[in-house]
Amino acid sequence: MAVTIQSIEEAAERLKFVVKQTPLELSKRLSEKYQANIFFKREDLQEVRSFKIRGAYNKIASLNEEERTRGIVCASAGNHAQGVAYSCAALQIQGTIFMPRITPRQKVEKVKNFGAGYVQVVLSGDTFDDSYLEAEKFREAQQSIFVHPFNDELVMAGQGTVAKEINEQLDGKIDFVFSSVGGGGLASGCMIYLKEKNPPIHYIGVEPSGAPAMYESLKTNRLVNLHDIDTFVDGAAVRQIGDKTFEVFRNYAAEVLTVPEGKVCTTMIELYQNEGIIAEPAGALPVAALDFAAYRIRGKNVVCIISGGNNDILRYP
Repeated sequence: MAVTIQSIEEAAERLKFVVKQTPLELSKRLSEKYQANIFFKREDLQEVRSFKIRGAYNKIASLNEEERTRGIVCASAGNHAQGVAYSCAALQIQGTIFMPRITPRQKVEKVKNFGAGYVQVVLSGDTFDDSYLEAEKFREAQQSIFVHPFNDELVMAGQGTVAKEINEQLDGKIDFVFSSVGGGGLASGCMIYLKEKNPPIHYIGVEPSGAPAMYESLKTNRLVNLHDIDTFVDGAAVRQIGDKTFEVFRNYAAEVLTVPEGKVCTTMIELYQNEGIIAEPAGALPVAALDFAAYRIRGKNVVCIISGGNNDILRYP
């Protein structure tokens, strides 16, 4: 199946009583700084504190009875794991979740809490990609249903419901949208919805400079597997993006900016000190990118998706 406006609207209906319609807040500070209307889409205010509940629940709720009895397996840097755990508990389905050993302790504990006895957490490897390989081995051995964090049409459609809300909240008056890119599921789902609704919209994906998997793949026009990555922005530290998300970015000639990890860290502190927003590194990425597009966004309506707020306070300098 392809991700379409219809599949995203069907996902929104499925999620109606599961997720919050998160607020779209005008940032007075940044609007004055950039001479533009800068809005924050607050996905950090979801119950699981990230957008990932949308894609995970949409995928799992779409399974038939036979598939549900086989159980769920997934790999995640943290937020997808919480979305899957929440969904497994809500739908009473058993799940096994593989997470990198570097995952912030807060995320691991929350996964267990959201799973409410329906999920088992396995810490394996140093990156998402390491955990993914272990999850694939488990899937083959147990014949479980794999819930991919980004490279899946139902997951992308679920994430695309963020864009549906943004479009309704701004009555379609959107010039720029900035969102983080790890594997590309959020950006792909949102891009499809917004670009089909309003082709002139500029959708800009943002990656950490230390893990520019989408940027390098688009530059070389092929999927690139990065050898070494910086894992500070743990929610976007992916060695290789998905083939399905890559195709979406190529089809829409999407733009990707990379932001140094130091800039991300500074932005996290500024968001906390000025707006009281506890954004995880991946959640701060879109805001950190504004400096690199300042001349283009002047006078425009700009949305930054604060994708998540699961962050250990010890990570602040």
